[in-house]
Amino acid sequence: MSDMTILLVGENRKRRSALASFLEAREIKVEIAESLPGAAILAHDCAAVLVVFLTDPKGPLVPALRKLKRARTSLPVIAVVPTDASEAFIPCLDEGIADQLVPSAGAAVGVYSAIRAEELRAGLLRTAAAREQSLRRLKREHTDDFRRATELEEIFETTLENFMAALDLRDVETYGHSKTVARYSHVLAEALGIRDQKTLDNIRRGALLHDAGKIAIPDSILKKPGPLTSAEWEKVKRHPALGYGLIKDVRLVKEVGTIILCHHEKYDGTGYPRGLRGSGIPLEARIFAVADTLDAITSHRPYRDPADFLSARDEIVHHSGTQFDPRVVAAFSRMDLAVWERIRFQTTRIIPAADNYGLPAVKK
Repeated sequence: MSDMTILLVGENRKRRSALASFLEAREIKVEIAESLPGAAILAHDCAAVLVVFLTDPKGPLVPALRKLKRARTSLPVIAVVPTDASEAFIPCLDEGIADQLVPSAGAAVGVYSAIRAEELRAGLLRTAAAREQSLRRLKREHTDDFRRATELEEIFETTLENFMAALDLRDVETYGHSKTVARYSHVLAEALGIRDQKTLDNIRRGALLHDAGKIAIPDSILKKPGPLTSAEWEKVKRHPALGYGLIKDVRLVKEVGTIILCHHEKYDGTGYPRGLRGSGIPLEARIFAVADTLDAITSHRPYRDPADFLSARDEIVHHSGTQFDPRVVAAFSRMDLAVWERIRFQTTRIIPAADNYGLPAVKK
């Protein structure tokens, strides 16, 4: 059974009734109107297809039909016209007043075929509309998912930075060491021609978390003012492996483990924990080694004042081929020192004094 309502309009009741009976016998719903003004009301309310009997291309029905089509442009109109004068109604097609012309001879079959074609077209339009609506819904869901993922990513990044900032405070006077070397490593990796964003993110995160293992090193060792004993030094040398073990099962950061595990390896094989050398050390760890040393030389330590960036560069170049990968050092040396100074200014600040937090004074 068709779910379309066919509106029949025509003054010839016999022909109109015959067509209505033919369509209803095929389970098509039919509404009948005597004239087009009345049809306009029905068309507005319920009709899916309008079938109108036209006898004169210049008769009063044509202007009325034109007005109706302007009001309801999407309403399909099938015009039943005299067989011997059907060509005279072609301008109705050209103007868009009628969508199909059916000769009166055999009108029942012609109208029925046109209605079925219209049902097919309407079904295709509904399918297309449903698909478009589904695509819009999926797009909205994708946008929402992307926004939530971005928010989670930002929360994740902030958590990493805050975790390492808190750890920095245990043994470094200047706040921001991990954040600084993370930025240094990212920029130096780009200078070496690395453009893949995921690789750059992993290098930055690995640099940020490089000292995560120090959370397991006692303060009595980390903050010891004098030289470490051999046993204490062995405990300190465990922090790369401890840090790697800490993050290796965290799905979002396990790719960064090579920097954490290898950040104290040296190019000549004298580093720890595994004594790797040359290209056996992952490239991201070789990049980090230069970045970390740059920050160490230019930072304040209890036993010395910070050096300037020019001195730091000279020191790094001096150890090219022994402590550092010559290719990484060459890329570092080609860069303007102002780049590193600007990063240092943006990522590092002195730990604020307690009275800067606006705490209320303690009453005595």
